[in-house]
Amino acid sequence: MNPKISDFGLARMFRDQEIEANTNRIVGTLGYISPEYAVDGTFSEKSDVFSFGVLLLEIVSGKTNREFSREKDNDNLLTHAWRLYEEGMALVLLSAHMRESCVESEVLRSIHIGLLCVQHHTNDRPTMLSVALMFDQDGALPPPKQPAFFAEGILPKVKQISVNDVTITMLEPR
Repeated sequence: MNPKISDFGLARMFRDQEIEANTNRIVGTLGYISPEYAVDGTFSEKSDVFSFGVLLLEIVSGKTNREFSREKDNDNLLTHAWRLYEEGMALVLLSAHMRESCVESEVLRSIHIGLLCVQHHTNDRPTMLSVALMFDQDGALPPPKQPAFFAEGILPKVKQISVNDVTITMLEPR
């Protein structure tokens, strides 16, 4: 009776003794799918590491990746966590509900591990065994690299064509 977070729906895609495969269709939940799987349809044991990293950052922040947005920066959760980490303000990511009852060093370590898990390149991500050991040990962690799906800057402004914000759409049959 010890529940575990595991395969995020991808385990059924593997055959016996397979550690990597290509798929004909995308399976998984948007917001948790690794970049190599979303773009190329390639997944491996590190695809679940990416998903776990997203989940870990969601737990710390109290916000889901798909619903998170900051109007000022157009950041997603991964980008926001990365920016805060880079600025030395990672604790700002912590949910207000958890601030009074948490151990800051454990939260910082969790954010650091989450960022290691969501790194863009598969080879940069740790294995799940390494992730489990990172939580159990107090040693230094390697510095994370920029996460996948990093939103560079502010989204470009679209020039308005209509002066009064009214548009007319003409429907045409095929």
